[in-house]
Amino acid sequence: MSGEKMQQGDLTQGAVWKVILAFAFPLLIGNLLQQAYNLTDSVIVGQFLGKEALAAVSASFFIYYFIISLVIGIGSGITVIVSQYYGAKQYGQVQRAFSSFFIFMLFSGLLLSGLGIFSAEGFFRLTHTPEEVIPQAVRYFRIYIGGTFIFITFNSIVSILRGIGDSTRPMLFILVTAGLNVAFDLLFLILFRWGIEGAAWATVAAQSVGVCLALRYINRRHPLLSIRKKDLLFDRKLFLQGLKIGLPTSVQQCAIALGLTALLGIVSRFGTDTLTAYGAAGKIDALITQAILTLSGALAAFCGQNIGARRPDRVRKGVRFAMTVNLVFCLLTFIAIYCWGDKMMQAFTPDESVRAIGQEYLLIIGSFLVVHGALNVLNGALRGAGDTLFVMVTGIISFWLARVPLAYYLSGLWGEAGIWWAINISVTFALLVTVIYYKTGRWNTDNTGYRGF
Repeated sequence: MSGEKMQQGDLTQGAVWKVILAFAFPLLIGNLLQQAYNLTDSVIVGQFLGKEALAAVSASFFIYYFIISLVIGIGSGITVIVSQYYGAKQYGQVQRAFSSFFIFMLFSGLLLSGLGIFSAEGFFRLTHTPEEVIPQAVRYFRIYIGGTFIFITFNSIVSILRGIGDSTRPMLFILVTAGLNVAFDLLFLILFRWGIEGAAWATVAAQSVGVCLALRYINRRHPLLSIRKKDLLFDRKLFLQGLKIGLPTSVQQCAIALGLTALLGIVSRFGTDTLTAYGAAGKIDALITQAILTLSGALAAFCGQNIGARRPDRVRKGVRFAMTVNLVFCLLTFIAIYCWGDKMMQAFTPDESVRAIGQEYLLIIGSFLVVHGALNVLNGALRGAGDTLFVMVTGIISFWLARVPLAYYLSGLWGEAGIWWAINISVTFALLVTVIYYKTGRWNTDNTGYRGF
Protein backbone atom coordinates (compact mmCIF):
# COMPACT_ATOMS: atom_id res chain seq x y z
CA MET A 1 0.00 0.00 0.00
CA SER A 2 1.42 3.37 -0.97
CA GLY A 3 2.34 6.02 1.56
CA GLU A 4 0.05 8.46 -0.23
CA LYS A 5 -2.97 6.23 0.31
CA MET A 6 -2.15 5.74 3.91
CA GLN A 7 -2.44 9.51 4.40
CA GLN A 8 -6.06 9.60 3.28
CA GLY A 9 -8.20 10.58 6.23
CA ASP A 10 -5.19 11.87 8.20
CA LEU A 11 -6.55 14.50 10.64
CA THR A 12 -3.18 15.28 12.23
CA GLN A 13 -1.97 17.66 9.49
CA GLY A 14 -3.26 20.95 8.04
CA ALA A 15 -5.23 23.91 9.39
CA VAL A 16 -7.45 22.69 12.22
CA TRP A 17 -10.64 24.44 11.11
CA LYS A 18 -10.24 23.25 7.52
CA VAL A 19 -9.55 19.67 8.58
CA ILE A 20 -12.57 19.53 10.91
CA LEU A 21 -14.94 21.15 8.40
CA ALA A 22 -13.72 18.96 5.53
CA PHE A 23 -14.32 15.88 7.67
CA ALA A 24 -17.53 17.13 9.31
CA PHE A 25 -19.44 18.23 6.20
CA PRO A 26 -19.84 14.76 4.63
CA LEU A 27 -20.40 13.43 8.15
CA LEU A 28 -23.23 15.94 8.65
CA ILE A 29 -24.87 15.05 5.35
CA GLY A 30 -24.58 11.36 6.23
CA ASN A 31 -26.06 11.87 9.69
CA LEU A 32 -28.93 13.96 8.34
CA LEU A 33 -29.67 11.33 5.73
CA GLN A 34 -29.56 8.62 8.38
CA GLN A 35 -32.17 10.51 10.39
CA ALA A 36 -34.25 10.64 7.21
CA TYR A 37 -35.11 6.94 7.69
CA ASN A 38 -37.27 7.49 10.76
CA LEU A 39 -38.29 10.98 9.65
CA THR A 40 -39.61 9.70 6.32
CA ASP A 41 -41.49 6.87 7.99
CA SER A 42 -43.05 9.32 10.44
CA VAL A 43 -44.08 11.91 7.83
CA ILE A 44 -45.59 9.40 5.40
CA VAL A 45 -47.21 7.34 8.17
CA GLY A 46 -48.63 10.45 9.84
CA GLN A 47 -50.07 11.85 6.63
CA PHE A 48 -51.47 8.61 5.16
CA LEU A 49 -52.20 6.32 8.13
CA GLY A 50 -53.20 8.76 10.92
CA LYS A 51 -51.95 9.84 14.32
CA GLU A 52 -52.35 6.40 15.98
CA ALA A 53 -49.95 4.91 13.42
CA LEU A 54 -47.58 7.85 13.92
CA ALA A 55 -47.69 7.27 17.67
CA ALA A 56 -46.84 3.59 17.03
CA VAL A 57 -43.72 4.54 15.03
CA SER A 58 -42.71 7.04 17.74
CA ALA A 59 -43.07 4.53 20.58
CA SER A 60 -41.11 1.94 18.59
CA PHE A 61 -38.12 4.25 18.19
CA PHE A 62 -37.48 4.65 21.92
CA ILE A 63 -37.84 0.93 22.65
CA TYR A 64 -35.59 0.06 19.71
CA TYR A 65 -32.92 2.43 21.00
CA PHE A 66 -33.09 0.75 24.40
CA ILE A 67 -32.56 -2.71 22.93
CA ILE A 68 -29.52 -1.84 20.79
CA SER A 69 -27.88 0.64 23.18
CA LEU A 70 -25.44 -1.89 24.66
CA VAL A 71 -24.04 -2.83 21.27
CA ILE A 72 -23.78 0.81 20.16
CA GLY A 73 -21.65 1.68 23.18
CA ILE A 74 -19.23 -1.20 22.74
CA GLY A 75 -18.90 -0.32 19.07
CA SER A 76 -17.91 3.24 19.95
CA GLY A 77 -14.99 1.91 22.01
CA ILE A 78 -13.63 -0.08 19.08
CA THR A 79 -14.01 2.98 16.87
CA VAL A 80 -11.80 4.99 19.25
CA ILE A 81 -9.17 2.22 19.19
CA VAL A 82 -9.19 2.17 15.38
CA SER A 83 -8.95 5.97 15.23
CA GLN A 84 -5.97 6.07 17.61
CA TYR A 85 -4.11 3.27 15.84
CA TYR A 86 -4.72 5.00 12.52
CA GLY A 87 -3.36 8.29 13.90
CA ALA A 88 -0.29 6.43 15.21
CA LYS A 89 0.18 4.80 11.75
CA GLN A 90 -0.16 1.26 13.18
CA TYR A 91 -2.18 0.01 10.21
CA GLY A 92 -1.97 -3.70 10.95
CA GLN A 93 -3.79 -3.13 14.22
CA VAL A 94 -6.47 -1.13 12.41
CA GLN A 95 -7.49 -4.14 10.30
CA ARG A 96 -7.49 -6.59 13.21
CA ALA A 97 -9.53 -4.24 15.41
CA PHE A 98 -12.10 -3.72 12.68
CA SER A 99 -12.40 -7.44 11.99
CA SER A 100 -13.02 -8.15 15.68
CA PHE A 101 -15.57 -5.32 15.85
CA PHE A 102 -17.41 -6.56 12.74
CA ILE A 103 -17.75 -10.13 14.03
CA PHE A 104 -19.07 -8.89 17.39
CA MET A 105 -21.62 -6.53 15.80
CA LEU A 106 -22.93 -9.14 13.36
CA PHE A 107 -23.67 -11.79 15.99
CA SER A 108 -25.01 -9.23 18.47
CA GLY A 109 -27.43 -7.97 15.84
CA LEU A 110 -28.81 -11.47 15.26
CA LEU A 111 -29.38 -11.99 19.00
CA LEU A 112 -31.09 -8.62 19.42
CA SER A 113 -33.39 -9.30 16.46
CA GLY A 114 -34.67 -12.43 18.14
CA LEU A 115 -35.09 -10.70 21.50
CA GLY A 116 -37.12 -7.85 20.01
CA ILE A 117 -39.42 -10.03 17.93
CA PHE A 118 -40.49 -12.20 20.87
CA SER A 119 -40.72 -9.40 23.46
CA ALA A 120 -42.40 -6.65 21.41
CA GLU A 121 -45.85 -6.52 23.00
CA GLY A 122 -44.46 -6.74 26.53
CA PHE A 123 -42.22 -3.71 25.90
CA PHE A 124 -45.12 -1.54 24.75
CA ARG A 125 -47.32 -2.49 27.69
CA LEU A 126 -44.46 -1.83 30.10
CA THR A 127 -44.17 1.75 28.80
CA HIS A 128 -47.93 2.39 29.14
CA THR A 129 -48.39 2.84 25.40
CA PRO A 130 -52.06 3.75 24.75
CA GLU A 131 -54.14 0.63 24.08
CA GLU A 132 -55.32 1.84 20.67
CA VAL A 133 -51.70 2.24 19.55
CA ILE A 134 -50.27 -1.14 20.67
CA PRO A 135 -51.49 -3.41 17.80
CA GLN A 136 -49.91 -1.24 15.10
CA ALA A 137 -46.80 -0.63 17.20
CA VAL A 138 -46.20 -4.38 17.62
CA ARG A 139 -46.63 -5.09 13.89
CA TYR A 140 -44.24 -2.30 12.92
CA PHE A 141 -41.67 -3.06 15.60
CA ARG A 142 -41.35 -6.79 14.92
CA ILE A 143 -40.44 -6.19 11.29
CA TYR A 144 -38.19 -3.23 12.06
CA ILE A 145 -36.16 -4.98 14.76
CA GLY A 146 -36.00 -8.14 12.67
CA GLY A 147 -33.56 -6.20 10.50
CA THR A 148 -31.32 -5.21 13.40
CA PHE A 149 -28.40 -7.36 12.26
CA ILE A 150 -28.55 -5.56 8.89
CA PHE A 151 -28.67 -2.10 10.50
CA ILE A 152 -25.81 -2.88 12.87
CA THR A 153 -23.60 -4.37 10.14
CA PHE A 154 -24.14 -1.30 7.95
CA ASN A 155 -23.49 1.14 10.77
CA SER A 156 -20.37 -0.72 11.94
CA ILE A 157 -18.77 -0.20 8.52
CA VAL A 158 -19.86 3.45 8.43
CA SER A 159 -18.51 4.11 11.95
CA ILE A 160 -15.09 2.61 11.27
CA LEU A 161 -14.71 4.47 7.98
CA ARG A 162 -15.40 7.69 9.89
CA GLY A 163 -12.94 6.65 12.60
CA ILE A 164 -10.12 6.57 10.06
CA GLY A 165 -11.10 9.96 8.67
CA ASP A 166 -13.25 8.93 5.68
CA SER A 167 -16.61 10.68 6.01
CA THR A 168 -17.34 11.04 2.28
CA ARG A 169 -17.93 7.40 1.38
CA PRO A 170 -20.32 6.77 4.30
CA MET A 171 -22.26 9.86 3.18
CA LEU A 172 -22.69 8.36 -0.30
CA PHE A 173 -23.83 5.01 1.09
CA ILE A 174 -26.38 6.71 3.31
CA LEU A 175 -27.54 8.94 0.45
CA VAL A 176 -28.42 5.87 -1.61
CA THR A 177 -30.18 4.09 1.24
CA ALA A 178 -32.11 7.22 2.30
CA GLY A 179 -33.35 7.72 -1.26
CA LEU A 180 -34.38 4.08 -1.49
CA ASN A 181 -36.15 4.34 1.85
CA VAL A 182 -38.35 7.17 0.56
CA ALA A 183 -39.08 5.29 -2.67
CA PHE A 184 -39.94 2.06 -0.83
CA ASP A 185 -42.12 3.95 1.67
CA LEU A 186 -44.19 5.45 -1.12
CA LEU A 187 -44.33 2.14 -2.98
CA PHE A 188 -45.28 -0.06 -0.01
CA LEU A 189 -47.67 2.34 1.76
CA ILE A 190 -49.40 4.13 -1.09
CA LEU A 191 -49.27 1.74 -4.04
CA PHE A 192 -49.22 -1.68 -2.32
CA ARG A 193 -51.23 -0.46 0.72
CA TRP A 194 -49.28 -2.61 3.18
CA GLY A 195 -50.15 -0.30 6.08
CA ILE A 196 -47.69 0.35 8.88
CA GLU A 197 -45.83 -2.86 8.08
CA GLY A 198 -44.86 -1.30 4.75
CA ALA A 199 -42.96 1.49 6.51
CA ALA A 200 -40.90 -1.07 8.43
CA TRP A 201 -40.21 -3.19 5.35
CA ALA A 202 -39.11 -0.08 3.45
CA THR A 203 -36.36 0.64 5.98
CA VAL A 204 -35.18 -2.98 6.13
CA ALA A 205 -35.02 -3.21 2.33
CA ALA A 206 -33.13 0.09 1.97
CA GLN A 207 -30.59 -0.86 4.64
CA SER A 208 -30.03 -4.24 2.97
CA VAL A 209 -28.93 -2.48 -0.21
CA GLY A 210 -26.68 -0.22 1.89
CA VAL A 211 -24.94 -3.21 3.48
CA CYS A 212 -24.24 -4.76 0.08
CA LEU A 213 -22.74 -1.51 -1.24
CA ALA A 214 -20.60 -0.96 1.87
CA LEU A 215 -19.25 -4.53 1.88
CA ARG A 216 -18.42 -4.35 -1.81
CA TYR A 217 -16.53 -1.07 -1.31
CA ILE A 218 -14.34 -2.09 1.63
CA ASN A 219 -13.48 -5.46 0.13
CA ARG A 220 -12.51 -4.02 -3.26
CA ARG A 221 -11.12 -0.57 -2.43
CA HIS A 222 -10.04 -0.49 1.21
CA PRO A 223 -7.38 -3.08 2.14
CA LEU A 224 -7.26 -1.86 5.76
CA LEU A 225 -10.89 -2.88 6.28
CA SER A 226 -11.20 -5.96 4.11
CA ILE A 227 -13.52 -8.52 5.68
CA ARG A 228 -13.23 -11.39 3.27
CA LYS A 229 -13.27 -14.81 4.88
CA LYS A 230 -9.46 -14.93 5.15
CA ASP A 231 -9.44 -11.54 6.93
CA LEU A 232 -12.15 -12.32 9.51
CA LEU A 233 -10.10 -12.85 12.65
CA PHE A 234 -11.27 -12.14 16.18
CA ASP A 235 -8.41 -10.57 18.14
CA ARG A 236 -9.40 -11.05 21.77
CA LYS A 237 -6.78 -8.64 23.13
CA LEU A 238 -7.78 -5.80 20.82
CA PHE A 239 -11.46 -6.43 21.44
CA LEU A 240 -10.94 -6.29 25.21
CA GLN A 241 -8.97 -3.07 24.75
CA GLY A 242 -11.91 -1.60 22.86
CA LEU A 243 -14.34 -3.06 25.39
CA LYS A 244 -12.52 -1.26 28.19
CA ILE A 245 -13.17 2.05 26.44
CA GLY A 246 -16.59 1.15 25.06
CA LEU A 247 -18.15 -0.52 28.11
CA PRO A 248 -18.66 2.75 30.02
CA THR A 249 -20.37 4.16 26.94
CA SER A 250 -22.47 0.99 26.73
CA VAL A 251 -23.56 1.31 30.33
CA GLN A 252 -24.32 4.98 29.73
CA GLN A 253 -26.30 4.20 26.57
CA CYS A 254 -28.28 1.50 28.37
CA ALA A 255 -28.99 3.76 31.34
CA ILE A 256 -30.05 6.62 29.06
CA ALA A 257 -32.14 4.30 26.90
CA LEU A 258 -33.83 2.96 30.02
CA GLY A 259 -34.36 6.55 31.13
CA LEU A 260 -35.88 7.42 27.75
CA THR A 261 -38.19 4.44 28.14
CA ALA A 262 -39.19 5.67 31.59
CA LEU A 263 -39.71 9.14 30.12
CA LEU A 264 -41.85 7.57 27.40
CA GLY A 265 -44.00 6.07 30.15
CA ILE A 266 -44.51 9.53 31.69
CA VAL A 267 -45.34 11.04 28.29
CA SER A 268 -47.76 8.21 27.44
CA ARG A 269 -49.86 8.99 30.52
CA PHE A 270 -50.95 12.23 28.81
CA GLY A 271 -52.58 10.29 25.96
CA THR A 272 -52.17 9.66 22.25
CA ASP A 273 -51.94 13.34 21.23
CA THR A 274 -48.99 14.01 23.54
CA LEU A 275 -47.26 10.75 22.59
CA THR A 276 -47.70 11.56 18.89
CA ALA A 277 -46.42 15.13 19.36
CA TYR A 278 -43.47 13.91 21.43
CA GLY A 279 -42.47 11.47 18.71
CA ALA A 280 -42.94 13.90 15.81
CA ALA A 281 -41.26 16.88 17.51
CA GLY A 282 -38.55 14.52 18.72
CA LYS A 283 -37.81 13.62 15.08
CA ILE A 284 -37.40 17.31 14.24
CA ASP A 285 -35.23 17.73 17.34
CA ALA A 286 -33.15 14.70 16.33
CA LEU A 287 -32.66 16.10 12.83
CA ILE A 288 -31.44 19.42 14.26
CA THR A 289 -29.29 17.67 16.86
CA GLN A 290 -27.48 15.75 14.11
CA ALA A 291 -25.50 18.89 13.31
CA ILE A 292 -24.40 19.04 16.96
CA LEU A 293 -23.64 15.32 17.04
CA THR A 294 -21.67 15.77 13.83
CA LEU A 295 -19.37 18.16 15.65
CA SER A 296 -19.08 15.66 18.48
CA GLY A 297 -18.33 12.76 16.13
CA ALA A 298 -15.87 14.78 14.04
CA LEU A 299 -14.12 16.01 17.16
CA ALA A 300 -13.88 12.47 18.57
CA ALA A 301 -12.11 11.25 15.41
CA PHE A 302 -9.98 14.42 15.28
CA CYS A 303 -8.94 14.17 18.93
CA GLY A 304 -8.38 10.42 18.68
CA GLN A 305 -5.93 10.77 15.81
CA ASN A 306 -4.13 13.82 17.25
CA ILE A 307 -3.80 12.24 20.68
CA GLY A 308 -2.40 9.14 18.96
CA ALA A 309 0.06 11.45 17.16
CA ARG A 310 0.77 13.34 20.44
CA ARG A 311 -0.51 16.72 19.18
CA PRO A 312 -2.40 18.23 22.17
CA ASP A 313 -2.07 21.71 20.65
CA ARG A 314 -4.36 20.65 17.83
CA VAL A 315 -6.83 19.14 20.29
CA ARG A 316 -7.15 22.52 22.05
CA LYS A 317 -7.71 24.38 18.79
CA GLY A 318 -10.20 21.79 17.61
CA VAL A 319 -12.35 22.08 20.74
CA ARG A 320 -12.39 25.88 20.57
CA PHE A 321 -13.41 25.85 16.92
CA ALA A 322 -16.17 23.29 17.53
CA MET A 323 -17.55 25.41 20.38
CA THR A 324 -17.72 28.48 18.15
CA VAL A 325 -19.54 26.61 15.39
CA ASN A 326 -21.95 25.17 17.97
CA LEU A 327 -22.83 28.63 19.31
CA VAL A 328 -23.58 30.12 15.88
CA PHE A 329 -25.54 27.10 14.65
CA CYS A 330 -27.71 26.75 17.76
CA LEU A 331 -28.67 30.44 17.83
CA LEU A 332 -29.70 30.37 14.17
CA THR A 333 -31.63 27.13 14.69
CA PHE A 334 -33.63 28.55 17.60
CA ILE A 335 -34.62 31.53 15.44
CA ALA A 336 -35.88 29.09 12.80
CA ILE A 337 -37.87 27.13 15.39
CA TYR A 338 -39.39 30.31 16.80
CA CYS A 339 -40.50 31.48 13.35
CA TRP A 340 -41.53 28.20 11.73
CA GLY A 341 -42.10 25.63 14.48
CA ASP A 342 -45.76 25.11 13.59
CA LYS A 343 -44.90 24.60 9.91
CA MET A 344 -42.38 21.95 10.92
CA MET A 345 -45.04 20.05 12.86
CA GLN A 346 -47.53 20.43 10.01
CA ALA A 347 -45.35 18.15 7.88
CA PHE A 348 -46.23 15.26 10.21
CA THR A 349 -49.90 15.74 10.97
CA PRO A 350 -52.86 18.03 10.24
CA ASP A 351 -54.14 17.55 13.82
CA GLU A 352 -54.06 20.97 15.51
CA SER A 353 -53.85 19.61 19.07
CA VAL A 354 -50.82 17.46 18.24
CA ARG A 355 -49.15 20.34 16.42
CA ALA A 356 -49.63 22.71 19.36
CA ILE A 357 -48.02 20.29 21.81
CA GLY A 358 -45.15 19.62 19.40
CA GLN A 359 -44.50 23.32 18.83
CA GLU A 360 -44.34 23.85 22.60
CA TYR A 361 -41.77 21.05 22.85
CA LEU A 362 -39.61 22.56 20.09
CA LEU A 363 -39.64 26.04 21.62
CA ILE A 364 -38.69 24.83 25.10
CA ILE A 365 -35.97 22.43 23.95
CA GLY A 366 -34.74 24.86 21.31
CA SER A 367 -34.15 27.58 23.90
CA PHE A 368 -31.42 25.36 25.43
CA LEU A 369 -29.87 24.06 22.20
CA VAL A 370 -26.58 25.87 22.89
CA VAL A 371 -26.28 23.98 26.19
CA HIS A 372 -27.06 20.64 24.52
CA GLY A 373 -24.47 21.38 21.84
CA ALA A 374 -21.70 22.43 24.22
CA LEU A 375 -22.14 19.22 26.22
CA ASN A 376 -21.89 17.08 23.09
CA VAL A 377 -18.77 18.91 21.88
CA LEU A 378 -16.94 18.27 25.16
CA ASN A 379 -18.14 14.66 25.28
CA GLY A 380 -16.77 14.17 21.77
CA ALA A 381 -13.34 15.42 22.86
CA LEU A 382 -13.36 13.16 25.92
CA ARG A 383 -14.38 10.11 23.89
CA GLY A 384 -11.65 10.81 21.38
CA ALA A 385 -9.19 10.76 24.28
CA GLY A 386 -10.61 7.40 25.37
CA ASP A 387 -11.98 8.82 28.64
CA THR A 388 -15.50 7.42 28.40
CA LEU A 389 -15.89 6.60 32.09
CA PHE A 390 -16.54 10.20 33.11
CA VAL A 391 -18.99 10.68 30.23
CA MET A 392 -20.83 7.56 31.39
CA VAL A 393 -21.09 8.60 35.03
CA THR A 394 -22.22 12.14 34.19
CA GLY A 395 -24.78 10.90 31.68
CA ILE A 396 -26.30 8.39 34.07
CA ILE A 397 -26.44 10.79 37.02
CA SER A 398 -27.96 13.64 35.00
CA PHE A 399 -30.56 11.32 33.50
CA TRP A 400 -31.64 9.29 36.51
CA LEU A 401 -31.09 11.78 39.34
CA ALA A 402 -32.29 14.83 37.43
CA ARG A 403 -34.24 14.24 34.22
CA VAL A 404 -36.57 11.38 35.11
CA PRO A 405 -37.48 12.51 38.68
CA LEU A 406 -37.90 16.12 37.55
CA ALA A 407 -40.04 15.04 34.59
CA TYR A 408 -42.34 13.13 36.91
CA TYR A 409 -42.54 16.01 39.42
CA LEU A 410 -42.76 18.96 37.02
CA SER A 411 -45.30 17.23 34.76
CA GLY A 412 -47.59 17.08 37.78
CA LEU A 413 -47.27 20.86 38.14
CA TRP A 414 -47.10 22.10 34.53
CA GLY A 415 -48.44 19.21 32.45
CA GLU A 416 -46.39 17.87 29.55
CA ALA A 417 -44.36 21.11 29.45
CA GLY A 418 -42.78 20.06 32.74
CA ILE A 419 -41.22 17.07 30.96
CA TRP A 420 -39.58 19.31 28.37
CA TRP A 421 -38.15 21.64 31.06
CA ALA A 422 -36.81 18.64 32.97
CA ILE A 423 -34.76 17.69 29.89
CA ASN A 424 -33.18 21.15 29.77
CA ILE A 425 -32.38 21.25 33.48
CA SER A 426 -30.66 17.85 33.40
CA VAL A 427 -28.51 18.80 30.39
CA THR A 428 -27.47 22.08 32.06
CA PHE A 429 -26.37 20.14 35.15
CA ALA A 430 -24.35 17.70 33.02
CA LEU A 431 -22.64 20.55 31.14
CA LEU A 432 -21.54 22.34 34.33
CA VAL A 433 -19.98 19.18 35.73
CA THR A 434 -18.30 18.34 32.39
CA VAL A 435 -16.77 21.83 32.01
CA ILE A 436 -15.22 21.58 35.48
CA TYR A 437 -13.78 18.14 34.76
CA TYR A 438 -12.51 19.12 31.31
CA LYS A 439 -10.68 22.14 32.73
CA THR A 440 -8.81 19.94 35.24
CA GLY A 441 -7.13 18.02 32.40
CA ARG A 442 -7.48 14.70 34.26
CA TRP A 443 -8.60 13.04 31.04
CA ASN A 444 -5.20 13.82 29.45
CA THR A 445 -3.43 10.50 29.98
CA ASP A 446 -0.40 11.61 27.92
CA ASN A 447 0.61 14.07 30.67
CA THR A 448 1.40 16.84 28.21
CA GLY A 449 0.17 19.52 30.58
CA TYR A 450 -2.90 20.26 28.47
CA ARG A 451 -5.78 21.58 30.59
CA GLY A 452 -8.35 22.27 27.91
CA PHE A 453 -9.70 25.36 26.11
